[in-house]
Amino acid sequence: MGASTTPGSRGDAVLIPVKAFDRAKLRLAPALTPSQRRRLAIEMAERVVSSAGGLTVAVVCDDDEVERWATGLGATVICEPGRGLNGAVQFGLLHLRAEGFATVAVVASDLPLANDIGWVTEFPGITLVPDRREDGTNVISVPPGISFNFAYGPQSFRRHVDESRRAGAPLRVVHDSPLAWDVDVPEDLMAVAL
Repeated sequence: MGASTTPGSRGDAVLIPVKAFDRAKLRLAPALTPSQRRRLAIEMAERVVSSAGGLTVAVVCDDDEVERWATGLGATVICEPGRGLNGAVQFGLLHLRAEGFATVAVVASDLPLANDIGWVTEFPGITLVPDRREDGTNVISVPPGISFNFAYGPQSFRRHVDESRRAGAPLRVVHDSPLAWDVDVPEDLMAVAL
């Protein structure tokens, strides 16, 4: 577990935004049927949850099925309908900090090679893990006391680097990690055994 840096803190947490399984991975439609996309989304999200190790896991979502799924895995659920990804993640971070958690690592739910997430909270500043194309941001770890504005979408990695500099915290960017492999388009499926 990452070191707690706030007196009286509940430790560190992983925040995983999860889209409704039936609406997940639509860009994979040329390669996968709806049931295959659904199954893949669930399997990848379960892998990310299980990779959290001893960290507290919270899932932010706006779907009843995802809420039941996350609860069944022992995750805390933060239900935030209608906020979009950036708003939901921002609210999730604030919610976890209000609950007393120190560093919060926001981790994408579509990382098929995730095997250990705990290390990302052990750096005293902000940690970014971009996708392997250095376009998106698969992991953002934000330490306590840092204000951070999330800006997911195309070219989010560059925006998150800029936001980290604005926040004034030390920045660590990790390129060579299994967490850099996400699944967005059909060619990404080579990392996934279907």
